Amino acid sequence: SALTSLSPSQFLRRQQVLQLYRKILRAIREVPGEADRHYLKDWAREEFKRNKDATEEDAIRMMITQGNMQLQELQRTLKLAKS
Repeated sequence: SALTSLSPSQFLRRQQVLQLYRKILRAIREVPGEADRHYLKDWAREEFKRNKDATEEDAIRMMITQGNMQLQELQRTLKLAKS
């Protein structure tokens, strides 16, 4: 299968990406407003799908960093909305 042909670093990277995706979806669940939640979920799915065939290590690292920054921004916004 495709998974068995991953190198250890690719495997780790894949784990990081999946973990990031799950964290983003979890954060989106906290968003008040169904329309906003729906929009953000679609956006996240499209972003990850669009980049799923990326193989360039540096590019992938950069995308993970960007994704984490967007996640933190979302979490910050949610915290502000609740206070």
